[in-house]
Amino acid sequence: MGELNHSLWVEKYRPYNLQTYIGNEHLKDKVKVYLESEDVPHLLLFGKAGTGKTTLAKIITKNIDCDYLYINASDENKVDDVRNKVKTFASSVGFKSLKVIILDECDYLTPNAQAALRNLMETFSKHCRFILTCNYVERIIDPIQSRCQSYKIMPPSRKEVALQLKNIFETENVQFGLDDLALIVNAGYPDIRRVINSAQRQVVDGKLKIDVSSVIQSDYKIKLLESLTPTTKVSEIRQLLANNSITDYAELYKLLYDEIDTYSNGKVAECILAIAEGQYQDVQVVDKEINFMSTIVKLLRIIK
Repeated sequence: MGELNHSLWVEKYRPYNLQTYIGNEHLKDKVKVYLESEDVPHLLLFGKAGTGKTTLAKIITKNIDCDYLYINASDENKVDDVRNKVKTFASSVGFKSLKVIILDECDYLTPNAQAALRNLMETFSKHCRFILTCNYVERIIDPIQSRCQSYKIMPPSRKEVALQLKNIFETENVQFGLDDLALIVNAGYPDIRRVINSAQRQVVDGKLKIDVSSVIQSDYKIKLLESLTPTTKVSEIRQLLANNSITDYAELYKLLYDEIDTYSNGKVAECILAIAEGQYQDVQVVDKEINFMSTIVKLLRIIK
């Protein structure tokens, strides 16, 4: 099995068929029909990060007779990127009768790029299918949504994630305690990718050795909220973002809004306006970190 030739557990144990894919039982019967018919409609898979959207898309392409192209739209999100790559692949002569294009993180596509994608979906629909994945389905324009069958990808239960991690430990001959395993799952859930990466990082000489404080502190969202005080230095929050290699700030804007009562110091309306402005600009700007830090600076000034 070529899928197991990886040093990273998150890739080594990525499910490669429906039998090894955990969770989303409501979808498996539908996907099974696609695989048996060797055909697939345009699909839009949405849900939280690390819950199995890309994995399911790859399972589909690997288990039907097709040529496929994978594009990460967070890196290639402009009109020319989409038009050139997709059009070149879709219009070229293939070895199989069906072509499938996976557009991962397509909520990063600019509105113009999405409009171009819509036209390409129409032009090549006879022999080409699109599987789109995104965290925020509301960012996808209606004409694309209407052309796809949309499914929300739900994270597996904590118990299912714990069992998967237990199987990985046993396969890798890692000694572990159930309490430590539960701590890792709870700290990273529902992001399965984060749970597995964290677990691998904590293994030393075949044993799971947990620094409890570091696991708890690794939940940067909790630390971010705790940092929003009138005495906080901006440099502390910049360092927090850097330490956790944040790339998707959209979830953080939602967090700031959901937890606004915990830090706003009674100035809820002003904070909402600052968050809304930052969230709106997030999809427009080149450097999302600078934009997010600008929002943080505004919030810190408001709550003083």
